Amino acid sequence: MATILVVDDELGIRALLSEILADEGHTVELAENAAQARAVRERLQPELVLLDIWMPDVDGISLLKEWGANGQLTMPVIMMSGHGTIDTAVEATKFGAMAFLEKPITLQKLLRAVEQALAKPGPSAAHGPLAHGSGTYASTAPQSAAVTPMRADATYLHDGALAPGAHLHIAPQALGPQSEQSFELDRPLREARDAFEKSYFEFHLAKENGSMTRVAEKTGLERTHLYRKLKQLGVDLSRNKRGGSA
Repeated sequence: MATILVVDDELGIRALLSEILADEGHTVELAENAAQARAVRERLQPELVLLDIWMPDVDGISLLKEWGANGQLTMPVIMMSGHGTIDTAVEATKFGAMAFLEKPITLQKLLRAVEQALAKPGPSAAHGPLAHGSGTYASTAPQSAAVTPMRADATYLHDGALAPGAHLHIAPQALGPQSEQSFELDRPLREARDAFEKSYFEFHLAKENGSMTRVAEKTGLERTHLYRKLKQLGVDLSRNKRGGSA
């Protein structure tokens, strides 16, 4: 996990990004203007900076230029703006920004940009514009998707349907045989669905080390909706927290 500096004059933006990034396991430092950003960068040498363009004292582009001119652009920088244009994005990239995020920033775009920026080959990549002027940093990390096989250890009818009273067994390969789940099919639909959904969310929570942000992204649910759903299903969140903490 990385130390990330978030620079934005809006308290709400700082709080939101801090919560999301901290939930991903990163250490987050905050600054509301260029002066604070300079101090934090000097003190901590963050591994990534999320930098707002429009700030009241010194704007983000000027600060980016300053770091580049002083040889201090040793970390990737992702620019953010709610009033950005293509010209602004090109200018930011020209002076060494790794990516440009337009506000309001979606969860998926934020996490993808952070992951790609942190996957850079080395500090030298942070100097100067990117190759081909892409404005984003492509990750070379392999992407893998675990296949979850389903098998039914029960008697089948002649048309392939499960016989009454059968149990459906689901064994997620990613978590091993010990995570095999069994569902009784001869029960009301709502009960069967709730049992499956509970196991489904427990699987993803375990896989993502309790990260609610990542589970929300993987399952396609908003965080608030996800919290309500887990509470309704009786999922024990404490056992999925990083390090076993509540």
